[in-house]
Amino acid sequence: MDRLVEFAQARRIDLVVIGPEAPLVAGLWDGLERAGIKALGPSAAAAVLEASKGFVKDLCAANNIPTAAYKRFREPDAAKRFAYELGLPVVVKADGLAAGKGVVVAETAAERDQAIDLMLSDADDEIVVEEFLHGEEASLFVLSDGKQVLPLIGAQDHKRVYEGDRGPNTGGMGAYSPTPVLTSTVVDKALDRIVRPTIAAMAARGTPYMGVLYAGLMIIDGEPNLIEYNCRFGDPECQVLMMRLKSDLATALTATRERQLDTLDLRWSDEAALTVVMAAKGYPGQYPKGSEIRGLDEAAKVEGVQIFHAATERRNGKLIATGGRVLNVTARGKTVAEAHQRAYQAVDLIDWPEGFCRRDIGWRALRA
Repeated sequence: MDRLVEFAQARRIDLVVIGPEAPLVAGLWDGLERAGIKALGPSAAAAVLEASKGFVKDLCAANNIPTAAYKRFREPDAAKRFAYELGLPVVVKADGLAAGKGVVVAETAAERDQAIDLMLSDADDEIVVEEFLHGEEASLFVLSDGKQVLPLIGAQDHKRVYEGDRGPNTGGMGAYSPTPVLTSTVVDKALDRIVRPTIAAMAARGTPYMGVLYAGLMIIDGEPNLIEYNCRFGDPECQVLMMRLKSDLATALTATRERQLDTLDLRWSDEAALTVVMAAKGYPGQYPKGSEIRGLDEAAKVEGVQIFHAATERRNGKLIATGGRVLNVTARGKTVAEAHQRAYQAVDLIDWPEGFCRRDIGWRALRA
């Protein structure tokens, strides 16, 4: 953290926008502010909204925020007994940060017990066991200055690795916006019953929340329930949000840091945006690194397409994959269907045999 603060000081940076969750939880915002450098993001104390799933569940219980029934555990046998009572499927969550992969939706007793044993393999570990909510997931984003809340727009992520929402959870295999399930009525309910009570509760405990807040929601018959919070723009949701934002992002983030949210009037495109994550084969498990990616120049020529790089580098004039989720092939279109067509047209022009993607991003909107 100290080296990042020193870097910002040396470059005389005016505003630091902290993206990943780990530096927030480690206190990068606190260090920058102590050094006199303005930063956008929650303090380490406020980043507990992402750092501890158990804390969030307790906050929900104390403030009547709708969420799944749950209990916190450090001992496997007690966790298994409660999980058995909830029935299958059941959700097992590691309490701390896990790069989007610390959640297991167990559909069998063997999966349930294995997840509990694995997540409680260390004496210091804690988990949350909660009921599985049957509904449709969506992501709602807001800016908060510690008191006020400015809603952005919503998106729908695809967390499972394979088509049909099968396989293990990942950091996200694609997203699209807008999503039909996030109607204006649902958004208003989520703001009034979930987001604003959370911001008020954080201020009341002396840890006001400032920055981007991402509420992962489960919508059941038009009623939003909180699944989790992220203290940042989500990935890959951020890509589709940025493709639809017409206002200046820097102005919005600066106003948030200066506690001037009431001066903002953000403008959004009516077009849809959809992003497809291309990942290395084997992800989210073990995967090889170092393969070459070709064809990006042709793919980028598809109308409405923007390709975001997540884990690539140039080596001797070649583009090399260096991680698990490697590219976000993102497209705009008049409809989700048009954005879908353009994104996959670009995907098919990319020559990367060692990579793969889901072919059904946006399927709920396309079916509707």
